[in-house]
Amino acid sequence: MVWYALANYRNGTTERAALVLSGEQLFDLANAARLVFDGALPAWATLPVDGLIAQWPDVSLELDRFAAKAEAKRGEMRPLTIGANDILPPVRPQRVFCAASNFVEHANEMGTVLAAKADSQPYVFLKPNTSVIGQNDVVRMPAASQQVDWEIELGAVIGQTTRNISVERALDCVAGYTVVNDVSARDLNMRTDFPFKFDWFRGKCFDTFAPIGPWIVPANQIPDPQDVHMRLKVNDDVMQNGSTAEMIFNVREQIAYLSTILTLQPGDVIATGTPTGVGMGRGIYLKPGDVMEAHIAGIGTLRNPVAAA
Repeated sequence: MVWYALANYRNGTTERAALVLSGEQLFDLANAARLVFDGALPAWATLPVDGLIAQWPDVSLELDRFAAKAEAKRGEMRPLTIGANDILPPVRPQRVFCAASNFVEHANEMGTVLAAKADSQPYVFLKPNTSVIGQNDVVRMPAASQQVDWEIELGAVIGQTTRNISVERALDCVAGYTVVNDVSARDLNMRTDFPFKFDWFRGKCFDTFAPIGPWIVPANQIPDPQDVHMRLKVNDDVMQNGSTAEMIFNVREQIAYLSTILTLQPGDVIATGTPTGVGMGRGIYLKPGDVMEAHIAGIGTLRNPVAAA
């Protein structure tokens, strides 16, 4: 099986899907399909990635076969010349579910005392779609915060409507994986004017606080989502360097838990938690001019500069 991914890109004023092949070369999906299928264009080839995800059970096997044929014909295809800001978010989720304190060492660096896993369940919060940005898009620091921070996370993209799924079958509903950076305003996560200690909405939901991308890798390209290396750099300094093996609640358990509460829908993204190495644990925070690079092995690197609001 060849490695491939699916991306959205800007072509003038329109949004189109791209096939990403090894070496991170992008090819227009529809043009590649015309070549592979001798001019006959499958209906799915004209859809953005969101449309492909919405039909994932019906198109995933055909996409696998198409990618293998496209790789064989790569020499006949013209790679896209992509500008720095032309790769769009690979999916525009209505809901981004985020797992809080899902790595023991990260919880320790935040001063969070966790119950034993046997006595606990995942702690999940939501980010809105207005927080979502893509590759090379700017994270805007709100004027009200002096402690804007980073968190690299493996993002699981749901590919079919799912309710009350078992842990054993939970990965069956995943279309693919992507990189998520759960940007956080640490000083706005806390409140003293209410009896409630934390304010996850205020600290997590600013516009631009959910970079996602640069593309989606189909789930069958990641044989074990609990054996994936993650690294985040700020400028050239490595801040986070961990593995999904360190999760408290694994991807299967998170999906199963969420599906007991609500119906998961195609295009939903689950940000599955971050390893140690965030700014708050180090006493340093983002500043205008910084550049974050969040890399997950087998997927790619999500790059986002930082600027004042």
